[in-house]
Amino acid sequence: MTKNKIVFIIIILVSLTVSGCKENNMNSKNITAPMAKKIPTELVKHNHKRIDNYYWLNERENPEVIKYLEDENNYTKKILEDTEGLQDELYKEMVGRVKEEDESAPYFSNEYYYYNRYEKGQEYPLYCRKKEGFESDEIILLNVPEKAQAYSYYHVQNLSVSPNNIILAFGIDTLSRRRYTIKFKDLKTGKLLKDEIPNTTGSLIWANDNKTSFYTVKDKTLRSYKIFKHVLGSDVSDDVEVFHESDEAFSTYVYKTKSKEYIIIGSQSTLSAEFRFIKADEPSEKFKLITPREKNLEYHVDHRNDHFYIRTNLDAKNFRLMKTPINKTEKKYWTEVISHNKDVLLEDFEIFDDFLVLNERIKGLTNFRIINLQTNSEHYLDFGEETYSAYTSNNFEFNTDILRFSYSSLTTPSSTFDYNMNTKKKKLIKQQEVLGKFNKENYLSKRLFATAKDGTQIPISLVYKKDIKLNTTNPLLLYAYGSYGASMDPYFSFTRLSLLNRGFIFAIAHVRGGQELGRDWYENGKLLKKKNSFTDFIDCAEYLISEKYTEQNKLFGMGGSAGGLLIGAVSNMAPDLFNGLVAQVPFVDVITTMLDESIPLTTSEYDEWGNPNDKTYYDYMLSYSPYDQVEAKNYPSLLVTTGLHDSQVQYWEPAKWIAKLRDLKTDDNMLLLNTNMEAGHGGASGRFQAFKEISLEYAFLLNLLK
Repeated sequence: MTKNKIVFIIIILVSLTVSGCKENNMNSKNITAPMAKKIPTELVKHNHKRIDNYYWLNERENPEVIKYLEDENNYTKKILEDTEGLQDELYKEMVGRVKEEDESAPYFSNEYYYYNRYEKGQEYPLYCRKKEGFESDEIILLNVPEKAQAYSYYHVQNLSVSPNNIILAFGIDTLSRRRYTIKFKDLKTGKLLKDEIPNTTGSLIWANDNKTSFYTVKDKTLRSYKIFKHVLGSDVSDDVEVFHESDEAFSTYVYKTKSKEYIIIGSQSTLSAEFRFIKADEPSEKFKLITPREKNLEYHVDHRNDHFYIRTNLDAKNFRLMKTPINKTEKKYWTEVISHNKDVLLEDFEIFDDFLVLNERIKGLTNFRIINLQTNSEHYLDFGEETYSAYTSNNFEFNTDILRFSYSSLTTPSSTFDYNMNTKKKKLIKQQEVLGKFNKENYLSKRLFATAKDGTQIPISLVYKKDIKLNTTNPLLLYAYGSYGASMDPYFSFTRLSLLNRGFIFAIAHVRGGQELGRDWYENGKLLKKKNSFTDFIDCAEYLISEKYTEQNKLFGMGGSAGGLLIGAVSNMAPDLFNGLVAQVPFVDVITTMLDESIPLTTSEYDEWGNPNDKTYYDYMLSYSPYDQVEAKNYPSLLVTTGLHDSQVQYWEPAKWIAKLRDLKTDDNMLLLNTNMEAGHGGASGRFQAFKEISLEYAFLLNLLK
């Protein structure tokens, strides 16, 4: 790890000498917890000194590190040994709800219907297609179960078929570090071609000549920073670099407009963007700039007829839609199509030949505003539920009046619809089938509002089984994310039924830092206002207790990644509020990570968290960083999960956090770390393997109710 941004001194090696454990009293087996050795490392910034006793855990190849992680795994297994029967029961319940022989809703693209399907007992899908009409024989594009046999982790991404429908490109990651190798398959012969492109994002875009393609590669920090052009059959080492994003705060990517007429290179940071384009028919062209990047100017581009359509925050905090002629793309030529609305967030748009679909967020919920570009008439789609999740999906055809969208709610399984934008009729194409005795009518969902300490109303979505009494006897699991402007919409989970059927209430706190209530909602939960995310979560928890939905000893919290940061911060700020907390792949060592530019995502996220090289941000981040704020006090029971190959939040963050907590905490509550030694940020790659991880988390929660 590069340390060009922090000063450190190795003081002394301290051997592993501790034989006792404060957690011994919680079980009759008197199991000794692992105690990580201390190697005090001095970290100095802004004349402020921190001593990090567990800094050495960032040495991924160090056998002592691996042994420590394995010891923690064994300890977790022993502590939860009495729940193994429950874990198995939960796992079987989850598997039992899955239709093992199943297939996705087919979508149409360029003469073919595409879908994936699972065969009984298989962890991975077969990717398939059929000729238009869906009556022809099935063509298996990719047999993933067969390909994955030799690997403990196997992830396929971004299948892309050439315009003439002959060559398939796809990305493969076998380590879970999100470095994909792109391979090519001849769909006529069924054979893989010799072309093989390593170290990519897994995404490839075809030019219209069926032989030229564009792809993105990653640097040592896993930032996507260069776009290359590859000609099928040529040596990959001869590929031409067409764009280099030299600003470490930006990442780059490439895509094709839905009209299939232009190839676009995008360059994005948290609060700024820049785009370039060429005609898809002329892949040897030099990419032309649309408008130069500016600080705090965000925009995104698609195409229709003689114009680029541009969603932008230019003089519009909640975004508006503009358009500009293809030959006059600079900002000064942009004209307004959809004006800014201070009460409505324009999250996205979908362009068709005759229709424009706006994805608008109104009062925290997604709405589809559909505009007929020929008549200028417009209408909204009615979803019919109080709280739900909806998004447009797989709309690859440009000249169509059919909108494909996905919908679910806390009680409605994931559903795929085709909506005719002319007739205003929707057709259910597929709804996730939940086997067993599931009946959505047995569950109720609600939308509540908690009042934060500063008077802000924080939305809460919750679901529970209809036959429970709403009183303090109910256990309740509160979940949140609250970062990057990512809205945590109410969604259906068939695994969650295992909690609901045991009397749990499940709630989502839509805390600031997301974007549920517009751009202000995001901006008031980031940078120097980040603590609002944490206090909102605490205020939602206290509200649910005050309204008799649960009580303190039956309240639990959960969050992942940046949501894991939230859980970590809450464990320090309100340790007595929760019976137990689950922190999944948590970002908890904020200061050290954000000072290390060699770590993935660091420099590109200064606009989200702040740059700690600036003392103002350093001091603020230090005041909530979960690892830095661990104290000698009581903490609730904690289950922390991570993956050895995690590229988003390095495994050593939760490992160090656990080690420090174990050394300092003064209670006898459970403190458990579970590291998936073969996976990364997203956990296990197979569809059933993931249920084992969820079963462990649920068993941990249920065990705390005894």
